[in-house]
Amino acid sequence: QVQLVESGGGQVQAGGSLRLSCAASGVTAGTYAMGWFRQAPGKEREFVASINWSGEITYYPDSMKGRFFISRDNAKNTVYLQMNSLKPEDTAVYYCTAGKKVLVQDMGRLSNLLEAWGQGTLVTVSS
Repeated sequence: QVQLVESGGGQVQAGGSLRLSCAASGVTAGTYAMGWFRQAPGKEREFVASINWSGEITYYPDSMKGRFFISRDNAKNTVYLQMNSLKPEDTAVYYCTAGKKVLVQDMGRLSNLLEAWGQGTLVTVSS
């Protein structure tokens, strides 16, 4: 079973950037599709981005395109989320997830099929 640990969260001013990392262990994470979700206080969990096992295919919902970029380094068993031009509304806990049963384009609507979740890392964007 894969275990996931996020890092890289923190406080940043609006317009700034952050890069989140998700370190996987337990199994070879390179066989899993991986993704990021976020949840802001009082709001539902929101899909941010996904990437297939090789890193060749990425998927973003329209609301995340242009400012968020997902990548992975299978040699390091790590997935990254580069976040640029951050806005106060990006404030949320960001969660890393992994699964073998879901295509990257379906990860947002089939999150119940994902097999592992990290504990989350808090991102706070101040105005």
